[in-house]
This record gives sequence, C-alpha cells and structure tokens, in this order.
Amino acid sequence: MVSVKLSLIPNFAIWDLPHDYPPTLSIPTVDKSSIFSRAPFSIPENLFFRSLDYKWPLLLASSYVLIVKTWNYVNRQRGGKPWAISKTSGFFWFMVAHNVFLAVYSAWTFVGIVGAARRSFENPFTSPNGFRGTMDSLCRMQGTSGLGNAAIYNSSPSSQSWFKSHPLTAGTIQTAVNAYLPKPDQLGRLWNEGLAFYGWWFYISKFYEFIDTAIILLKGKQSSTLQTYHHMGACGCLFVGIKYMSPPIWIFLFFNSFIHSLMYTYYTVTSFNIRVPKAIKRSLTTAQITQFIVGGGSALLHLFVYYKFPTSTSAIKSAIGLKDGDEPWVPCLDTSAQAFAVWFNVIYLTPLTYLFARFFVRSYLRSSSTTAGAGQGKKKDVRSTLQAAERAGKDAVEEFGRAEVLENTSAGRSTASAVGVNGNGNGNGVASRKGWERTNKVVD
Repeated sequence: MVSVKLSLIPNFAIWDLPHDYPPTLSIPTVDKSSIFSRAPFSIPENLFFRSLDYKWPLLLASSYVLIVKTWNYVNRQRGGKPWAISKTSGFFWFMVAHNVFLAVYSAWTFVGIVGAARRSFENPFTSPNGFRGTMDSLCRMQGTSGLGNAAIYNSSPSSQSWFKSHPLTAGTIQTAVNAYLPKPDQLGRLWNEGLAFYGWWFYISKFYEFIDTAIILLKGKQSSTLQTYHHMGACGCLFVGIKYMSPPIWIFLFFNSFIHSLMYTYYTVTSFNIRVPKAIKRSLTTAQITQFIVGGGSALLHLFVYYKFPTSTSAIKSAIGLKDGDEPWVPCLDTSAQAFAVWFNVIYLTPLTYLFARFFVRSYLRSSSTTAGAGQGKKKDVRSTLQAAERAGKDAVEEFGRAEVLENTSAGRSTASAVGVNGNGNGNGVASRKGWERTNKVVD
C-alpha cells in the first residue's frame, strides 16, 4: 500500500505569510558525553531567543551591505591600493587563524548534524513503518521518536497549540491545549537531537563570516556582488529556518558545513602561497553549485510531500469521515512559517546559483578557451616560420646551385626550428601563466 506521495500542487500553506508559527522552542538539555553530542555545552537562553528577533539579522545584514558598498567606493578612489595593515605579519597570521578556525568549526558542525540525523531519521528498510516512518521523522522535528509520537503544532486560530495528534486527523476530538508541548529533554526527533544547537551556532557564525569580506577589502580589492549577496543571504536563510523550526533547514547545515570545511582549508593552504592545482579549485566551485541545486531542490520537495498519518481510534476516523482501515494524507509541513522558510531559501539560492555558474564560466571555461586559443595561434606562427624557411631554401637552389642549396636549406631549417621552439615554448608559458593568474581564485 502506498503511504508516501508527491502532490502536483504544493501545500496550501505556502501562499500565506508566516503568521501562524509557534514560539521557537528552547534548546535541548546539555549532553557532555561528547563534543559532537546533541548539545555539548549550554547556550544562554536569553541570548538564544533575543538573537532570533528579526531586528538583529535585518540590522546587521543591512549594515554589512552599506559598509561594503562604501568600502568598495573608497578602494576604487585609492586605485586598489592595499591598506597598510594588510601588509603586516599580524594581519597575515590573523587571516590564517581565521581560516583555520572556520575550517575546523565547519567540520565540527558537519559531524554534529550528521550525528543528529542518524539519531533522528528512520531507515525505510528497517523501520516497521517503512517509508512513511522515514517521512514522519524527516517532517516532524519535535516530540519522541516513532510514527504518531511527534509533537505537532495546530495553527488554526481556535487552537494554536501543541498536540500529539495531527489536526487533520483529529476532527472534533482533541486533547487539552498544549497537552503535548515539546520538552528540552525529549529525544528521538531532530530539533532536540542537535538541530537546535548546531543550527543556532551556524546561524551566528554567518555574521562572523563577514570578516571574509573585510579581509578582501583591506587588501584593496573589491567585494563582488556574489561575495556580498552570498554572505548577506546566508544569514537570512538560517534565521527563518531556525526561528520557524522548518524541517528542511538541516539540509542547509549538512551541505554548507561540509563545503565550508573544504573551502576554508583551501584558503588556509593558499595563505602560504602554495599553488593549488586548477582541478581542485574547479571542483570546489562545482561542489558549491551542486549544493545549491541539490539542497534547494530537496528543500522544495517538502512542499509537495504527503504521507499517511495513523489515527488511533474508530471514533476519530468516524469524526473525519474515514472508514476503518483508512488513514488520511497529511502534508509534510504544518505551518505557513515552515513553508515560508523553504521559499525564502529557494528564492535566495536561485540567483546565487546563477552568480556561481557565471563565475565558473568566466574563471575556468573562458580562460581555458583563451589559453588554448593562444597556444593554437603560436602553433600557426611556428608553421608559418617553417614554411617561409623552406621557401627561402628553394630560392637558394635556383640561384646558387645544388651544392649551396643543401647547405642553405639545412641552415634555414635549423634556424626555423630554433625560432619555432623558442616561440612555442615562450608563448605557451606566458599564456599558461596568465591563465593561472586569471583563475587562481575560488569564491566562497
């Protein structure tokens, strides 16, 4: 029997602005058993909730954009001259420490969110509930593990409370208001198993990453549209995902933390002027583009997924017009706020994917074509030189006789060969070097 389906029409909740969302739940209780546990150390509750006030990301992101635009202008007026501090050893070692910290931190987050997923998501091949058990663990982040044990928020105006039964399956029969309010010590679902903890810290880290742009600007360079848009938008995506407790936000953490652990390792290596093969740089940019497409697509699917939710009693089934043995289809996302977080991420990722793809084409494909074209041009010059030398030899045959011809033709070919090798080698070397200079960069 089919228990999971994709609808051609997305969940109706996406057409609403986020007005029916529950208050963000507290982080789980501290678990010091491992540095990769669900919450290795505590987060001050006041700080946790205040940081999820929309005014803070809006203020910080707006200030970031304004400062970057102003600094770009100043750098242009200065002719791209590096600032004095960027030439100091202190600046260099700060840049190295910054990159090392973010590489290690991103890897820690990746391991943490993978552990949370392993503790929360049911295997469809071993779970007694099959694929719908897996979908239930993916779509419901609060409560205890097991199909039908999740805490679900009823967003209807007359309720707006947490229940154990799904609003679409309860009919007129319902438990007391907030009878199943999730608790910080409940285990088995993604929020308490690590998403709340690692997700909040990842959200905060996006503001710290503004330092990436400051490093570029202090070197007298320009912060590109891609750089600015990327850092600004990431803050907003994580804000709505964590504040509205949208299930697909774990996908953002999973992909982004993994890619960033590689990216900042790359930045650390290149800080020491170690030349990185072009294939590695191209692979990193390709991985960035892949995470946007796969991650954004996976998040978008949550708007179209439905699965059969269990109803426990005949009275409930009768109240909602079901026969015994039937079970209702329920959407993966429950509130307009959860759906809004998905749309926010998808809308942000669409132009970002385009900007990264454009960067990829300009940095790797066009430069390769230019280098190849330059090499072909040099080869044509070599052939022309050889042909000219041969023609000169034939003229010498006619004018000076066969004996002198052999000598002159031999000399002419030797000269042509020497010119050809020198021109080809030098030309290709210059083209390759210029091509490397154009492409020796990876955008985060």
